[in-house]
Amino acid sequence: MKKSVKRVFTKLLNMFAGLFSDKLFLKLKYHLATGQKLDLSNPTTFDEKLQYLKLYNHNPKYTELVDKFEVKKYVESLIGKEYVIPTIGIYQSFEEINFDLLPKQFVIKCTHDSGGLVVVKDKSKVNIESIKKKITKSLRHNYFKFTREWPYKNVKPRIIIEEYIELGSKENHYDYKFMCFNGIPKYLFLDVGVIGSDGGHADEYYRNIYDMNFDLQPFRETRRNTPYLVEKPKNFEKMVEIAAILSKSIPHVRVDLYNVGGKIYFGEITFFHGSGINNKFIPDEYSKKMGDLIDLSSCK
Repeated sequence: MKKSVKRVFTKLLNMFAGLFSDKLFLKLKYHLATGQKLDLSNPTTFDEKLQYLKLYNHNPKYTELVDKFEVKKYVESLIGKEYVIPTIGIYQSFEEINFDLLPKQFVIKCTHDSGGLVVVKDKSKVNIESIKKKITKSLRHNYFKFTREWPYKNVKPRIIIEEYIELGSKENHYDYKFMCFNGIPKYLFLDVGVIGSDGGHADEYYRNIYDMNFDLQPFRETRRNTPYLVEKPKNFEKMVEIAAILSKSIPHVRVDLYNVGGKIYFGEITFFHGSGINNKFIPDEYSKKMGDLIDLSSCK
């Protein structure tokens, strides 16, 4: 199917998303994205199993874990407040925010969405109307409807403002994404240069994959490796320990952490890496090997 035709059908699918059951919507979306039939009766690949988990792994606790405000309480209860980026305020609407009371630097985003984020490094130089437009759009966005990622279904849309943490320049900004399976971190997906020019998510960046000894692995996922060696953090074992604690008893989850000058911060918990659509493993055999790590027996 030509890309132009795919775009038309994908747009139509999203326009009428509310008419489809979760299973049919995922089957159609998967086929449009990959050109392949989604096998839910015997899922084997990483992406297939993520789609299966969307449909059959509905633990009410997950709603708290994807809520960008509520998850902080969960993290604090397990590993301590010192790993959580402090919250400045939580709001039901943009109009509730008093910008005069905010510090010079802060981060503003929605609790229920992915991608609707604004990094403010100097309040005096920002266009508040522009921020309002982006955040209000994000606040109205029904993330569950277009991804069928069940944990997001009942998250209350709110706005959260956090303290700004200097995570480094684009070149040395590292996102540590631990791929965990039933509480066991198996791989680290290290994203490098993920900060865009606007402080948001960049379109192009590197991704290295390591094991828990911080040895670079012989496979890639979607993105290129860095053309240089990345030094292992001195407190890497502590990061692995935190990822294990936060992912306990969950068939599969990604635990995102930051490491700023040796200080570890919790980022987020992600249940569906890349939403389980077109995660391109190179060589392709690792799509099945990663899928083998997800045990679905507790979801049947």
